Amino acid sequence: MKKILFAVFAFVMAIGVANVSAQMMGKNDNPKVGGAAMFKTKDIIDNAVNSADHTTLVAAVKAAGLVETLKSKGPFTVFAPVNSAFEALPAGTVETLLKPENKATLTKVLTYHVLAGNFSSKDVVAAIKKGNGKAEFTTVAGGKISAMLEGNKVILMDEKGGRSTVTIADVKQSNGVIHVVDSVLLPN
Repeated sequence: MKKILFAVFAFVMAIGVANVSAQMMGKNDNPKVGGAAMFKTKDIIDNAVNSADHTTLVAAVKAAGLVETLKSKGPFTVFAPVNSAFEALPAGTVETLLKPENKATLTKVLTYHVLAGNFSSKDVVAAIKKGNGKAEFTTVAGGKISAMLEGNKVILMDEKGGRSTVTIADVKQSNGVIHVVDSVLLPN
């Protein structure tokens, strides 16, 4: 009888542990970015610093003095370029932008990747459909970016005609959402 009770107790405990594990996993159903887990309970900066794919973006945000802004309540939608997006810019561009005397230009470029509000991929796609294939968004920098669909991919177009593809969508943050993009968007 003791063996049966022990077996039942062990089975009940195993189910309880499995349920707790499933609940804990469900609390962080965000995709990994740059090899790191992204947590809904952390803000944009606290998650971004853990992504190996966003070290250039994080350095630029620090140089522009935007850390506190992106740690604030928000909400913000950030189109976050990966390191290779910055590397694809003409030689010397990143180094020039990171110089203290170019802080205003760097800030404009970075805030051009940010929307005030929380725009999930579902929201962006709905706006594209409502706009008959194209949606326009005003960035925190005051410029415009356009969004369209190519197949099932969201494509962004900057004011200069440059294109960027959302490669990872809906990385939820405590103060907004990040969509990883493969190119740097440039304002006029």
